Amino acid sequence: MSRDQKTVIEREIRRRRLNLMLKCIICVLIFGSAGLGAWLVYDTNFKDHSNPWTESGKAAGEKAPDQEAAEGSVSGDAPADDGQAAEDGSGNDEGGASDAAVPADEGSLEAQANRMAAQYDYDGAISLLRGQPGYDRNDRFKNLVSTYEQTKASCSPYPIDQITHVFFHSLVYDTSKAFDGDAYEAGYNQVMTTVSEMNSILQQMYNRGFVMISLHDMVEFDEAGNLSKKEVLLPPGKTPFVLSQDDCSYYHYMDGDGFPQKLVVTDDGKVKNSYLEDDGSVSIGDYDVVPIVDTFVEQHPDFSYHGHKGILALTGYEGVLGYRTDEVYKTRQEDRVTDFQREFFANNPDFNFDNEVAEAKKVADAMKAEGWEFASHTWGHINPRTYSMESLQRDSDRWANWVVPIVGPTDVLIFAFGADIGDWQPYSMSNEYFAHYKSMGFRIFCNVDASAKYWVQIGQDYLRQARRNLDGYRMYYTPDLISDLFDVDQAWDDSRPTPVPQM
Repeated sequence: MSRDQKTVIEREIRRRRLNLMLKCIICVLIFGSAGLGAWLVYDTNFKDHSNPWTESGKAAGEKAPDQEAAEGSVSGDAPADDGQAAEDGSGNDEGGASDAAVPADEGSLEAQANRMAAQYDYDGAISLLRGQPGYDRNDRFKNLVSTYEQTKASCSPYPIDQITHVFFHSLVYDTSKAFDGDAYEAGYNQVMTTVSEMNSILQQMYNRGFVMISLHDMVEFDEAGNLSKKEVLLPPGKTPFVLSQDDCSYYHYMDGDGFPQKLVVTDDGKVKNSYLEDDGSVSIGDYDVVPIVDTFVEQHPDFSYHGHKGILALTGYEGVLGYRTDEVYKTRQEDRVTDFQREFFANNPDFNFDNEVAEAKKVADAMKAEGWEFASHTWGHINPRTYSMESLQRDSDRWANWVVPIVGPTDVLIFAFGADIGDWQPYSMSNEYFAHYKSMGFRIFCNVDASAKYWVQIGQDYLRQARRNLDGYRMYYTPDLISDLFDVDQAWDDSRPTPVPQM
């Protein structure tokens, strides 16, 4: 082979090597850019909403159940720390060291503390771990405490007078029955929300950084009844809101219209709904606000501030929580029994009032243990200013005698019909309605006004807050008034008849 031929061959080999190197470099650049782009999308869209403890108790790198079910949501995207044990205290890392050496109770305490921190109760998480024997020798706990302290330091108090309050009525579970053209359809369409809409609203509000708080996170009262503001400490990108539900009594008129029967406590202690199927069987599940919110917080603990949930505004004239606990179900006083109640007695000859009250109290106690609260919606669902003071006192007495023994005392009055006991000027003792309700122990008062994102009035001895209705009427006619909370187009249930009737 001549020298010239060898030279040609060597040049060809060098050319091929150069092309191969260039291709490799191009591939590296492409994959690197894709990785950088994905990181930037995460950093821009999700970083503010991730919480290092929402996967409390998860092994490092393991996905939470809700993350596997909805990849790409903002439910705890950050992996647990390498030193974080599984909830049962077991697990291995590649270095050969086993977390099985950690006592089981320590793993459980760590999970408990992480959940408290995920729900912004940093002081509680710190106190829990510092209070354990041998804390000074436990580097795992001390590292967690340091992390909690750093995160708390990044938080700031949210302005109490800028906190919004949203509310629902009972949710429509079976739209084909609620929207069937009968006399009740228009009302359901106006003031009810469907289960699918509720699910979308919760997810959208969570994605936007909203955090559910209690009215009692906003203010507190001393023994003399004087008000002082409290601090709601949240990380950047988080916005507190109050959630309430009206009329969770499952009134007789709703029977057969696609609503649950009642709230029940399952064998494992969870609060669910019972629903009567067409074949006469009873299903148990998440069919209304309470169990839906409970399940959502179980999957997204950082949606709840200090484990607090919503507040139920209850009447009493047909009982509470789906249980027939009012006086008339006991006495069956003829001049007070309605046609609905007569039909109920006829269909339930074995009805036992005392058992009914006991079951209702069992549900109420289970709800309070899960962070729920109760408010008066007045016993008879009344607008106070249309009643005489004598009638008002009778209504308040019935609430105290037949509802308080079941749900416990409350200092919250959520007005029926979106009413109020005064104009927008501050309450004073010269207002006889205010004086009456104050004498009954009420200190927090809520009306309805969706014209603004928030309206809070703080008096010397009371808190007053407006609520925003998230129902068919609001979503159909003025979606712009709730666009800060969620996108109505995403939430809207197409089975809802349109146009929604005017009020």
